Amino acid sequence: MLRTPTGGAGHGTATADDRAMSIGAVLLQLRDEFPEVTISKIRFLEAEGLVEPQRTPSGYRKFRPDDVERLAQVLRMQRDHYLPLKVIREHLDALARGEQASLPSAGGQRDLTDGSWDAESGRATAARIGRAELLAAAEVTESELEEWESYGLVAPTAEGGYDAETVTVAKLVADLGRFGLEPRHLRTMRGAAEREAGLIEQVVAPLRRHRNPQTRAHAEATAKELAELSVRLHSAFVQTALGIRLH
Repeated sequence: MLRTPTGGAGHGTATADDRAMSIGAVLLQLRDEFPEVTISKIRFLEAEGLVEPQRTPSGYRKFRPDDVERLAQVLRMQRDHYLPLKVIREHLDALARGEQASLPSAGGQRDLTDGSWDAESGRATAARIGRAELLAAAEVTESELEEWESYGLVAPTAEGGYDAETVTVAKLVADLGRFGLEPRHLRTMRGAAEREAGLIEQVVAPLRRHRNPQTRAHAEATAKELAELSVRLHSAFVQTALGIRLH
């Protein structure tokens, strides 16, 4: 549930101007439900016409509560239904006009490799999604996805389709791309991740080969814990190198 700012005691009912928020305040409010949202993402959605905040004379954005709720609706439809922004914008605009518009389905965007789809929830029921859905989730074109694949940043599974981890990678690659980071720049990150994975595999390999099923199961838990520690260490190294104070 989004928190709506209220006026202070003794000030009466807050006006629309009083309740207007900066983009930073909007980010904090949305992150309760959408931890991965960034300021660049909000700006991108504005550039795509999904939200139109007011501007102060000096050019600063001021978001009204209904702007924040609209952003939340956009993010939910992306997360839960893999809908492209054009479809989301048309749906929300229809609702704003007072039309009785039902939530659109993924339609042509739906391309599940095993045909598993829950029509009621609008979610993929399988662990893999198809190429068209990946394009919609990452908000990129076919040519961009082909370039990512050529650099080894994303790849379909052996069975076909894309797993949840690949969807996450695709979204992050897209977000970094909005800052001017190209696939050739990100290839070094991919290489570093593969080297870290190799180190983790060296640690857990003896456990995986053990005859005891419990020991083999422990190998998976150990690999997951090591991966989480590795990610945290990598983040700390980057922030330290940039001189960013850690929380």
